[in-house]
Amino acid sequence: MADKIKKLKFKRNAYLQLEVLPLYTLTALNKGHLVTPHRTSFYHIFLFDNCQLTHYVDFTPVKIEPYTLLFIDKDRVHQFDKLLDYQGQVLIFTEDFFCTTENDTKFLRSNILFNDLGDKPSINLSKSDFEKYTSICQSITEELSLPVDNSNHILIKNLLHNFLLLAEREKRKQGFTELKKGADLDYTLLFRDVLESNFNKLKGVNEYAKLMCLSEKRLGQATAKVLGKSPKEIINDRVLLEIKRLLVHSNLSIKEIGQELGFDDPAYFVRYFKKNTETTPVEFRERHLKK
Repeated sequence: MADKIKKLKFKRNAYLQLEVLPLYTLTALNKGHLVTPHRTSFYHIFLFDNCQLTHYVDFTPVKIEPYTLLFIDKDRVHQFDKLLDYQGQVLIFTEDFFCTTENDTKFLRSNILFNDLGDKPSINLSKSDFEKYTSICQSITEELSLPVDNSNHILIKNLLHNFLLLAEREKRKQGFTELKKGADLDYTLLFRDVLESNFNKLKGVNEYAKLMCLSEKRLGQATAKVLGKSPKEIINDRVLLEIKRLLVHSNLSIKEIGQELGFDDPAYFVRYFKKNTETTPVEFRERHLKK
């Protein structure tokens, strides 16, 4: 294990900040990084062809069947199946590539495919339906091979947008419970974004409400309607997820992990973790490292 969870960034020289890569190429070149837990600063869309494996997203094993799409948000911790028997391709892109307008940003952050407020991140397809998405990837690849000009970005972004819209429609057809649009969802998504930037420093609901220019009561009403959880529960969930990640995927000491997450008192940090998980940090680490 490393001192920190490795974070991979998009290639600096990739002008458009978007690529379509065959999975066999990716796994051959980056085996060491891929089979260990890592984060990325970009989005993944895996198009798994005729293969069966397990892809790990945080502490959840995702069973992959033939003709599956898997969507992974930026900054999520994930790792590849150690067998690396991956067939298909992966489409990767950055927020900078897709979000050229405010509407783009809102679409991507509230999207039911990458949004971790939803349920499972994968979609199972028939072979014929799967080929609709591989066809779009082929069009993107062809466009990427042409000399770069302003039209490339627009055309490729439109192709990606169409891909996401088709996948959203398919996910709804497969029974996804839609998050009701409106002020409550907007406030909840904003809270999630503010939380993501501040969870290692701020733990109080009042602090987040002030940053969002909302009352604590209004914030609580929004998260209760959208997620059935209080803001405090959501804060705890995010903090605990990061603690668990560092306990299992890093060599940091218990004290260092507490400090990383804004707990200056090591004893309080242990009490906080045990109160919310019914186990101590040491016990949690030992149990998961034995697996």
